[in-house]
Amino acid sequence: MSDQEDHTPHFIDVHVGARIRMRRKMLNVSQQKLADAVGKTFQQIQKYENGANRVSCSVLYLFARELHTDVGFFFDGLPAADQDLDVAAEVDQVTLMMANNGGPELARLYVDLDPAQRASVLNVVKAIHDATAITRIAA
Repeated sequence: MSDQEDHTPHFIDVHVGARIRMRRKMLNVSQQKLADAVGKTFQQIQKYENGANRVSCSVLYLFARELHTDVGFFFDGLPAADQDLDVAAEVDQVTLMMANNGGPELARLYVDLDPAQRASVLNVVKAIHDATAITRIAA
C-alpha cells in the first residue's frame, strides 16, 4: 500500500501535534487564540494536534513563535534520524500524557506531594489500570 493510500497518521506527525498541544496547554492558550494568531481555524489546530494533518514548516515556525519556544521543541523525544524508525515508532507516553486533558494538572499536583503520597497515588493508578485491563479481557 502506498503512503497516499494509507490514511494512518505518521507517528512523527502525531508526536509533533501532541507537543503543540502540550505547549499550548502549558501556556493556557486556547485553540481559538492560537488559530487566530497563526491564521488558521480552531478545527485546523485540532487536526494538527491529533496528527491528522501534517504541519508545514512555516506554520510550525509560527507555532513556535506564538508559543514562545523554538521549533526543535516540537521534535524533542523523537528518535535520532539515524535510528531505526520501526523500532522507535511509538510516541513518547509522557508527551501523550502531557497533551491530554488533565495531564499537565496531574503532573503539577503530583510533584507537590511528598514521597509517601506519591507512592499512594501510584498504587491507586496501578490498581485502576489493572482493573480496567481485566475488564477489557473479560469483555
